[in-house]
Amino acid sequence: MDQGIPTEAVLEQMRHSDPPVKYLVGTPKGRLSRLEKQLLEKPWQQARSGVEVKLLAEQDELYVLAQSADRVHKERAMRRRQLKWLWARLKKLRVMKLKREELLMKLGAAKQKAPSAWRLVDIEVDKQQAAFSYQLNKDKLRRQRRREGRYLLRTNLTESDPAKLWGLYLQLVHVEEAFKNLKGDLAIRPIFHQSEQRIEAHILVAFLAYCVQITLTERLRCLAPGLSARSVLEKFAAMQMIDVHLPTTDGREIILTRTTQPEPELKLLLDKLKLECRPSRHLRSPLLKPQRQRLCSADFQSHRVDFSTT
Repeated sequence: MDQGIPTEAVLEQMRHSDPPVKYLVGTPKGRLSRLEKQLLEKPWQQARSGVEVKLLAEQDELYVLAQSADRVHKERAMRRRQLKWLWARLKKLRVMKLKREELLMKLGAAKQKAPSAWRLVDIEVDKQQAAFSYQLNKDKLRRQRRREGRYLLRTNLTESDPAKLWGLYLQLVHVEEAFKNLKGDLAIRPIFHQSEQRIEAHILVAFLAYCVQITLTERLRCLAPGLSARSVLEKFAAMQMIDVHLPTTDGREIILTRTTQPEPELKLLLDKLKLECRPSRHLRSPLLKPQRQRLCSADFQSHRVDFSTT
């Protein structure tokens, strides 16, 4: 469950329901501040490669402090990039000749663009003139560094194995990824249908497309690791199939199916996935009765057509 959903009232209702509902939820970082001293005394336990956890039992709940090495590097790089940009921006604003109102607007824009870095800098604006001073708050920076890559989970499960708790929490990541794919790549929303049957059909088609996407993901995991389904679909978007309709003078129509020839990179991907691009076929349709006269290349040879009047 997401951090914004599990309020104290909701969790209380889940604990006292019949039967009780088991949960494993994320908690705001404010609770981490309250439990930080108690968690410092607990040893780190290995949940999996690159992930360590601390377990703290309190009343009928178990708090899990998780630390991911990959997440530490990611959040630290984001913080450094924002702080570097904000520091350079403040340096430029300090030497600009602006009115006080203009300075406040530019400072507000900088705060909106780098909110995380803004919290680490103490800024004082002069009440009379268009001037300000700023300095890095080192205490806040130290606390920020300690908490980078760490997040607190809360559960009423009796499981004490950190690896199992971590596996349960990863299910939330998979569920969120599924909803993201349905709403993004597969475009299940918005739904413009009016009748219930059409809405159900729309959802069914989206679900089948999601099944195909998961099948492609599993196939890539075995045959082409390192590639995602989204990147592969973007590469396959270059391949197109068209039907060329050629009318004849005797009222018939020839349909030629043509397929894009794959580039060397795409051909290598097809070979990795053990897929075959079928060659184009020539199809001839039966005799047609056109409602209006249709001209073809042979007709232009026997008739003069004045295009200036058309």
